[in-house]
Amino acid sequence: MPKLSHACQTLLISASLASTGLLAGAVGTAHAQEAPVNDTYQWLEDVTGDKPMDWVKAENARTEAELAATPAFKALESDIRTILDSDAKIPGVQKIGDYYYNFWKDKQHERGLWRRTTLDEYRKASPQWETVLDLDALNKAEGENWVWHGADCLRPDYDRCLIALSRGGADADVTREFDMASKTWVEDGFFRPEAKGGLGWIDRDTVFVYTDFGPGSMTPSGYPRIVKAWKRGTPLSAAEVVYEGQAEDMYIAAFHDDTPGFERDFVSRTLAFYNDELYLRAADGALAKVDVPNSVNKSVHREWLLLEPREPYTVVDDQDGETTYPAGSLIAMDFDAFMAGKRDFTVLFEPTAETSLASHAWTRNHLVLNLLDNVSSKLELLTPGAGAWARADFPGAPDLGTVGISAVDPDESDALWMTVTSYLTPTTLSLVEVGKAPEPLKSMPAFFDASNGVVEQHFATSEDGTRVPYFLVRPRDLERNGKAPTLLYGYGGFEVSLTPGYSATVGKGWLEKGGVYAVANIRGGGEYGPKWHQAALKANRHKAYEDFAAVARDLVASGITSPGHLGAQGGSNGGLLMGNMLTQYPELFGAIVCQVPLLDMKRYSHLLAGASWMAEYGDPDTADWSFIKTFSPYHLFDADKQYPATIFMTSTRDDRVHPGHARKMAALMLDADKDVRYYENIEGGHGGAANNAQAAHMSALAFTFLWEELAE
Repeated sequence: MPKLSHACQTLLISASLASTGLLAGAVGTAHAQEAPVNDTYQWLEDVTGDKPMDWVKAENARTEAELAATPAFKALESDIRTILDSDAKIPGVQKIGDYYYNFWKDKQHERGLWRRTTLDEYRKASPQWETVLDLDALNKAEGENWVWHGADCLRPDYDRCLIALSRGGADADVTREFDMASKTWVEDGFFRPEAKGGLGWIDRDTVFVYTDFGPGSMTPSGYPRIVKAWKRGTPLSAAEVVYEGQAEDMYIAAFHDDTPGFERDFVSRTLAFYNDELYLRAADGALAKVDVPNSVNKSVHREWLLLEPREPYTVVDDQDGETTYPAGSLIAMDFDAFMAGKRDFTVLFEPTAETSLASHAWTRNHLVLNLLDNVSSKLELLTPGAGAWARADFPGAPDLGTVGISAVDPDESDALWMTVTSYLTPTTLSLVEVGKAPEPLKSMPAFFDASNGVVEQHFATSEDGTRVPYFLVRPRDLERNGKAPTLLYGYGGFEVSLTPGYSATVGKGWLEKGGVYAVANIRGGGEYGPKWHQAALKANRHKAYEDFAAVARDLVASGITSPGHLGAQGGSNGGLLMGNMLTQYPELFGAIVCQVPLLDMKRYSHLLAGASWMAEYGDPDTADWSFIKTFSPYHLFDADKQYPATIFMTSTRDDRVHPGHARKMAALMLDADKDVRYYENIEGGHGGAANNAQAAHMSALAFTFLWEELAE
């Protein structure tokens, strides 16, 4: 089944830097432009330069001295570390051949174990696991700091795998061939040097490779522009070009669909987020485009083509009738018939004002739709048939909760993994055979005391009258005197939906202390489908910030909190959100946690992967700057204004969002004598932390800062 390329993943949401888009080790900027005359902090963009790193170390020490020296901090850090290292967490598994594989980290295995078991063992409370690869042992043997990036195993024997490893958690990684029988690296096997890109099986002796082939082979976003087919036993330089993108493309990739009876090769050309082309590659190398608008999400499974239009999609069907399918819908037809020119689609889902399609999952004989109804999950079971598809409810979704579904083995069975979670209810995992009652397999323990908690959904009214939903987690006996320490979290970009989920870190670090937690489902996200995302693009970006501010005001108006007790937190695109709360709405908040952020929107497109996000924000080197400058926190800062207490948190190894954003903003504010802290983890990539110890430390810093600033 065609998959989104690595570049097409969104900017990661770093909720508390405890969870789980240039070259690794980059030491400066990409595609340098002339600095603005007043950008006196551009020297901080030199990622590993001596002077910037001296500044980072000094600020880290200052922040540690303020926040990390108390017994309360040490206790919280220990509690969070215990949670992250707990053996009682649910080990998510992936079926590969006859085994079920899991990647696991705990106190004894900081970088993790790739391990496997059988389904019978997995059903047990304490399964027996067989270690396949120990990353801590590998790091010790090789003197490295590898972080797991996943494995692609060769069908049908699954005796060889292509394993991706990243130094320190950066997006850039290496790929190495691994022998599953001997559990050793294949001598003279396939090896992709460190870069952003990938390596994927075509057959035992051939792979698709898209990576840094030298000058001119990478896009302005720092991703591959060329994909090649590479034969075993030949040098990478001899690999044959499969497809070469244009100079300004975002990401080029190819992949092999190994579904038995439906083996196909595809090439994907990504021009920008939600702007891509998909090609079927014939045996002779000829490419046939899947001829739909670039904004349509495309996927192929067995005989079926599924399309999700993100804008109204009009086609002329076989009877010369014109049909328009609305944005956010899901339509299907036979793939081969489509490629032959037919256009007789079946509508599987149409959105309403309150419902959207979150995801879908194929089993061998069914399609399960995962819908959002006012940001809560609802499942629907579809069964292909001659003409119409049969439709039935699929039980299991909670009130004000989130369901996750994925196929166990879509080629062989109708089984699904189903997770159910909410803010106060620990996540459960069930094995569901379509037509049978779910079989509960695992349940996460209660890592914090939620007995006095209540979850509610509310709606705030934004500046233009739009109703904006938000979730509220509060003590049952909350006194509405405006004094409750309250943390408001948001993201609002790239069509990412924030749905209810159990976070033991938030529970232990915030809720258990009596804090109130709120999550804002602002425009720019995907909670109501493509329209919700598109409502806050480019010149309309301000609507996302108006939505978040409206939720903040609603929390105050309801008597729950007041500006002095209200904090805000967000990471990545959510860090840009925080930067705008800081500079445009400082009167609404008492504290801001700004993580792995974009902040200098004049230079963002010239720093690391920034060029890949211009479809979201605009191009600052054009007339777009007229509106981009209205949400560029680095340029909105006013030394004469009063700002809430702030902490910036990032990672030296973040090769997606340049750490210079956070460094420069913090330096600017520190030199203006504002109430600012800064902490930069040396490892961690865009997720902020490379192991549980780092994640616990950074989470404890954030929650300690928030509690000290917002509690009486």
